[in-house]
Amino acid sequence: MPAPMTPQEVNAFLDSKPGWIVLTTIGRDGYPHSIPIGYFRLGDEVYMGCRAGTQKLKNIARNPRVSLLLEAGSTMQDIKGVLIQGDASVITEPGEVLRLMREAARLRGTPEDQLPTEPRPTAAYIRVERRKVISWDYAKGG
Repeated sequence: MPAPMTPQEVNAFLDSKPGWIVLTTIGRDGYPHSIPIGYFRLGDEVYMGCRAGTQKLKNIARNPRVSLLLEAGSTMQDIKGVLIQGDASVITEPGEVLRLMREAARLRGTPEDQLPTEPRPTAAYIRVERRKVISWDYAKGG
């Protein structure tokens, strides 16, 4: 049986970026809409950059409840994952978009003098505030 991760282990796993996170929104027809997307973490919030006007943003405008799934490993002994259920909001204000673009670039290792100085015209960010976190780590299993 897998064991849950501590909150610190969850954050470290998210920060290790072992792959794309899967964002699930609910479409107009009531069905889940799941897509892989790049992400980064600031505090307890997860951010994902995208273009304005996409289906995921339309879905969030209708229903802000989303889930995020990140899993890594190749054998039962090393599989670990995190499922975050939370409330999403869409950020399109140019000053805030620029701040998040710069933070994302910093986290990728971009030198300070090469950080973006203007937001992309079609850029948006999704912010997910955690409501429930479920995690598993088979390496810690008993």
